[in-house]
Amino acid sequence: MKSKNPISAMFGKSPFKAMQEHMRIVHECVVEVPGLFQALIDNDESTLKAQRDKIFEKEEAADLLKNTLRNHMPKSIFMPVDRRDLLELLDYQDSIADTAQDIAGLLIERNMEVPADMAEPLLALVNRCTDASTHALKLIEELDELVEVGFRGRAAEQVEDMVAVLAEIESDTDNMGIELTRSLFAQEETLKPVSVMLWYQLLQWIGDLADYSEKVGNRLLLLIAR
Repeated sequence: MKSKNPISAMFGKSPFKAMQEHMRIVHECVVEVPGLFQALIDNDESTLKAQRDKIFEKEEAADLLKNTLRNHMPKSIFMPVDRRDLLELLDYQDSIADTAQDIAGLLIERNMEVPADMAEPLLALVNRCTDASTHALKLIEELDELVEVGFRGRAAEQVEDMVAVLAEIESDTDNMGIELTRSLFAQEETLKPVSVMLWYQLLQWIGDLADYSEKVGNRLLLLIAR
């Protein structure tokens, strides 16, 4: 009997469109993060909670699609790429949404205050990490064409160029994160030790948004190389 699951039906014999849809939902999750931090800076509790709810809702949708995709990933030897490679790519995509959820959860569970002089560079970091997710999405949107041309030719070269740009964005976020961490530690005598620890964790998670986005690009490069 054929499956009546409308989600699995969209996969057909190829998982690539579902991979793209999953990354779109992941990115929708990430684009809510800047508003989350803006609400924190503005001390707007109602907006903070609303942003948290949006992120949690979108992360749940990404999880549902991820699980469905895993369960219906073709095992045929005629797939143009290795099934394990696609599953690893899916995991990196999902890690972006998971990280956004972790950030939102901590900001709600703990009464956090932005340390002095960190608000502007903090928003700049969050927005740059969102740029990384945007770029990762653009890369995944190329999957259809890559499959059609056998992961070769001009399309593959274009993806390689895009991954190089993504690496530059991730490098920017590393540098911005380092500066924010220095600013945080410069204030540690005036902050509670727990606050320093939690802000350090938050900065790591924010950077992870870009780091996992870069891993998405690198995994796509591996598909081309194989």
